[in-house]
Amino acid sequence: MNAALHLAVTLVLCTRLVSPLARARWVWRSPRTGILLWQMVLATWLLSAAGTVVAVGLAPYGRDIPTALGRWLAGDSPPGGFTATHLVLVVTGFLMAAGLFGAFAWSWVRVSRVRRRHRDMLALVVREDDGLPGVLILDHPLAVAYCLPGLRAQVVFSSGALSTLSAQEIAAVLAHERTHARERHDLVLLPFAALRRVLRRIPLVSTAAEAVALLVEMRADEGACRVQSAGSLAHALRRFSHGAPPGAIGIADGAMDARLSRLSRGTAPLPLWVRCLVLLCGVTLVSTPLSFLVV
Repeated sequence: MNAALHLAVTLVLCTRLVSPLARARWVWRSPRTGILLWQMVLATWLLSAAGTVVAVGLAPYGRDIPTALGRWLAGDSPPGGFTATHLVLVVTGFLMAAGLFGAFAWSWVRVSRVRRRHRDMLALVVREDDGLPGVLILDHPLAVAYCLPGLRAQVVFSSGALSTLSAQEIAAVLAHERTHARERHDLVLLPFAALRRVLRRIPLVSTAAEAVALLVEMRADEGACRVQSAGSLAHALRRFSHGAPPGAIGIADGAMDARLSRLSRGTAPLPLWVRCLVLLCGVTLVSTPLSFLVV
């Protein structure tokens, strides 16, 4: 029961961390660190949730979870006190883990299909411009720019965006979208989006997904600011009002007011020692359930 208690406490701790972490503004100073911290909180939350259920189910064995689980899987005679309720809890824990992995896999398949159809459609309607190598131009009056991620990521600009933006603003938007593609932000967003789809009735899941989506956009904004000034990017952002199509990551995604506020302040990144301390806390957090679940 000791393992179950520790895992349950860790689960509650992660649950309580979500709201204050989502409201925190210090993570905006170093979005990449914030993204890594959110990933570790999510992993800890999932491991603790499934692990708590399994640990309670295996409590009658009086051993650590790997040993007790090994005996249960080997078909050894269950100890006294191991009832049908305990069996249900063990099976439920496994089903929770399998369901979550299945949700992640299905989300990947679903998004891949959407992107494949989108690429097929783009092949029919887009054109290229020698002045913007590697960029696909879609004839559309609205200002739209987005990245279609994947192994062969594609950046798409609408003709409306090109006619609206200056050369410096186009360069800033292009650097933003290429940061999404280079750092595979689609893979960062995938587990949070999948979890949000499966556990849509749990508010903390939506809170975490929205917080990570904003940090991803802020990280791409940093990539743009390495090429052009923050003012050029901020001016460009104000020209966009439409998000990306399904499966893509657009320049107008994320909380625009928060991004513009950050760009206007010119926030300095967190000191290196603070970032290391934050990541150390995250590693310590995720190692807690792992210490009980892994031999």
